[in-house]
Amino acid sequence: MSSQLDWRRVYDFWFPADLADSGIAAHWQMVAWWLHGGAQAELRPFAPLVHAARSGRLDHWCATSPGRLSLIIVLDRFPRGLFAGTPEAYSSDPDALRMAEEGFGNGHYDALTSPYEKFFYLLPLVHAEGPDHVGRMRRVVAIAERAVDEAPKDLKPVWRFSLDQARARFDIISRFGRFPHRNPVLGRASTPQELTYLAKDDFIHTRSLPISASSAISAIG
Repeated sequence: MSSQLDWRRVYDFWFPADLADSGIAAHWQMVAWWLHGGAQAELRPFAPLVHAARSGRLDHWCATSPGRLSLIIVLDRFPRGLFAGTPEAYSSDPDALRMAEEGFGNGHYDALTSPYEKFFYLLPLVHAEGPDHVGRMRRVVAIAERAVDEAPKDLKPVWRFSLDQARARFDIISRFGRFPHRNPVLGRASTPQELTYLAKDDFIHTRSLPISASSAISAIG
């Protein structure tokens, strides 16, 4: 198998080796890169991996815990950067969810050691719409609450932000059963309640980091 199809290429790109030893400013900087567009400019070389993953040619990555996580990132995170604003951004969500749920059952999730590994492992539970979405979001919120409790004191603000995001998404799914901001992209008709929500233009995935995070990032310039 070509090294171009090796999960380590994705893992090493996504997770900096020295993050665990860094201060909170570096953690906020990484969160901004992960979730607020910083990574998107660097994703184009990974587009062939997305197509390979969707065709099942990378399923062998699921033999190990970090390999499964890397495949989840390819199917969940990369399409959102590569195909933003199109239905293709969400088309891998069911596959990513299936792989995540399998990993809960076979011990791969529990084998992860970094809280950031576990954070990205959980995202398919957040992102994949479906009839069990409320239950999945309830699980994610519970895990996010434990992450705050277990985080080092100086890093708790990062994980409180993650918890706030999880709770906000739980609220949206509880209210609407889906993410209304996807309706225009997917050609779905919005309900009157969803139209009211959309008119506010305050979407969870576009919210800025806390002011304290921006200040910390600016300080390391």
